Amino acid sequence: MPTRQTHHIETTARVTVAATDVKKIAAEHAQAAERDHRLAPEVVQAMLDAGFARHFVPRHHGGDAGTFEEIVRAVALVGEGCASAAWAASLTASLGRMAAYLPEAGRREIWAEGPDTLIVGALMPLGRARREEGGWRINGTWPYVSVVDYADWALVCSMTIEDHPVARFFAIPRHRCSTSNTWSSVGMRGTGSNTLHIEDVFVPDALTFTRDAVATGVAEDARAACHRVPLKAVNGLCFAAPVLGTARAALTAWLEGTAPRHTSGSGGLDSPAASALGRASCEVDAASLLLMKTARTADTGDVTALDIARSSRDCAFAAELSTAAVDRLFASAGTRAHQASAPLQRHWRDAHSAAGHVVLGFGAAAEAYAREVHHPHAR
Repeated sequence: MPTRQTHHIETTARVTVAATDVKKIAAEHAQAAERDHRLAPEVVQAMLDAGFARHFVPRHHGGDAGTFEEIVRAVALVGEGCASAAWAASLTASLGRMAAYLPEAGRREIWAEGPDTLIVGALMPLGRARREEGGWRINGTWPYVSVVDYADWALVCSMTIEDHPVARFFAIPRHRCSTSNTWSSVGMRGTGSNTLHIEDVFVPDALTFTRDAVATGVAEDARAACHRVPLKAVNGLCFAAPVLGTARAALTAWLEGTAPRHTSGSGGLDSPAASALGRASCEVDAASLLLMKTARTADTGDVTALDIARSSRDCAFAAELSTAAVDRLFASAGTRAHQASAPLQRHWRDAHSAAGHVVLGFGAAAEAYAREVHHPHAR
């Protein structure tokens, strides 16, 4: 198991600087991650050493309480080496932020050994929670829990069993959970997104909070901007940043080994190839600009309902742009890109699998944006 380290790079954008090393290590183990359907321990350790787990942890618990702009840059950089590693890094950071919504006693317990605790999440309310004295009795099964094999804690969502059911999150030590090896996806194979089971586990009140709390962005004793932002204002960033990194990796793979061999008389790429490169690179740059704008807005800690609607719209569109770029490059490369040894085909599969996440659905995001724009208080 990876160890928890307490030191970190002493720079403003520490996780972004350290992500360069994670990218390199993740790239070296990318094929093994595909084969094993899980990340190598070396990659998870590098991710923790880089500060992804601690990035949004409150400072008084030893974390960095960092910015969304920094984490988007860092995750996208890791994605240039391995999409699955970027996905794991992004979710690890995001779950650390969500755990900050626990009561103070619960936060002290989760981060008792330091801020590099690896927390995994099951955000759909698929469990059931029955009230008992001092806490709740939890049962449930949650599929698609990424990097669960390496987790220290799981943060799962359950519906309470009472007259007026409420969705609540519960923090549970990993050793109180069991898993099933159910992850077999066409892409993002290395995320190890297996099924988590919790049976008859008691969770004290200190280790639970309502879904409304994180949805509205009201964290107890919030001292940093990152803990005062509604979930929907930033949730898309978590899933879109790995897709952006994958698109950049596809551009590199196309240029270094899969670009069409036909060249113009001047020795450059012929017109169709040049067009594919130009459009794809422009789509990737546009996606990056959208995500950076969304992150900077969230970093103010003061977002409006219209900002939230724009965030969902822009993150979904950024994922579409990134995937379109990969499609364009893949189609232009011909049959060489279809070989199992060609990195471009892996980027193509990874981009589509990641962009297929429900949070990145453009239709629902566009409808929410349209409703907000037409609301009399939106302007």
